[in-house]
Amino acid sequence: MTEILDQSLLAEHAAALVAAARRAGADAADAVAIRGVSLSIGVRLGKVESTERAEGDNFGLRVFLGQRHASVTANALGNPDELASRAIAMARVAPEDRFAGLAPADRLAKAIPDLDLLDTSTPGTAELTERALSAEAAALAVPGVANSGGASAGWSLGGLVLATSHGFSGSYLVSRHSVSTTAVAGSGTAMERDWEVSYRNHAEDLDSPETVGRSAGERAVRRLNPRKVPSGPATVIYDPRAAGDLVGHLAGAISGTAIARKTSFLKDRLGTRVFAPGIVIRDDPGRWRGQASRPFDGEGVLGEPLNLIDDGMLTTWILDSATARELGFATNGRAGRGVGSPHPGTTNLALLPGRTSRADMIGAITSGLYITDMIGSGVNGITGDYSRGCSGFWIENGELTFPVSEITVAGNLKDMFLRLTPADDLTYRYGTNAPTVLIEGLTIAGD
Repeated sequence: MTEILDQSLLAEHAAALVAAARRAGADAADAVAIRGVSLSIGVRLGKVESTERAEGDNFGLRVFLGQRHASVTANALGNPDELASRAIAMARVAPEDRFAGLAPADRLAKAIPDLDLLDTSTPGTAELTERALSAEAAALAVPGVANSGGASAGWSLGGLVLATSHGFSGSYLVSRHSVSTTAVAGSGTAMERDWEVSYRNHAEDLDSPETVGRSAGERAVRRLNPRKVPSGPATVIYDPRAAGDLVGHLAGAISGTAIARKTSFLKDRLGTRVFAPGIVIRDDPGRWRGQASRPFDGEGVLGEPLNLIDDGMLTTWILDSATARELGFATNGRAGRGVGSPHPGTTNLALLPGRTSRADMIGAITSGLYITDMIGSGVNGITGDYSRGCSGFWIENGELTFPVSEITVAGNLKDMFLRLTPADDLTYRYGTNAPTVLIEGLTIAGD
């Protein structure tokens, strides 16, 4: 395990790639080395069905010749000069891009914060198998559960080493533990399935396998005997598991890439009201033990917490250095990175909670739809038109009554965002999180 955690050799390789690029004639360059190790166990009906382990290091080199640039990757580093020569040859024939380049030197992280993203404990196959089996057994023990869709437990370690020709050198490692299961309730043509998952940086923060399994089983049973409902306008409440998708749609619409390409329905809305007063949507790459935390972005920039939506107003785009230059702004440290070129993206993204409880929100509705799961991806990023399949429960007189399925909910995200009301039940479980959300005036298609 000590060898896996030691990134000093990867840092040397990244520095060697940058040096080789400069020797080959690059005006500027950066190099990344990414370490990945994973182990996962899959079980079904008490038997191990799969055991998968992967381990490897990958390298990427990006070079700049004036306004031309190119990237090359390798899964094993031999002679750095050969990789650099290949990148230079590609850059010479690449089209000019006046926005490309390294991050401004004055924006580079001067210190790398410790966000406690690494759990140095390493579960073996026996421990992961026990977690998966326990989750499945708990699901099967729920009355009404007839079968298992399988369960899994996993552990992974990933990290990034970045070196640039203008002086940045940094690295970090992130561990992840997970347990999940799928339960099947009913029989014949009346079967329903549902799932639950928990994943955290540290094993001690995981939900217990029994909790995960029991939740999956109870969810599956609640979905039995779904009905259809009439089509028409309705007030819709999104369960937190489904509400996160709405926040994700916003992130896609304010990505610097979408704005630069003019493919977003929000391209002209910077500095204007997009949500109701009081709404805050925050992206925080420095969240302690956050699922998407990182001490610096893919260009070496320290990303600060950022309210993308503040009091309902759209305050900024999600930017890396290239899209920031193209749009006339400065990067806000949101460059994601694999071994290829950077791209803008979010980290720990959350719609902050409101003041109304979930119970009061449901209790105030005479007739409406409570969505637990979304199906498909029917969103037009250019117009904001929204039409997605869903399932959940029908609300009658302030109570969840019967399950519903094969329903489509439709609207336009510009109007939906303005009518969105968050409840007070936000929990941080994923990279993108939201509390329960209510939206009035959507159209549902049932019978």
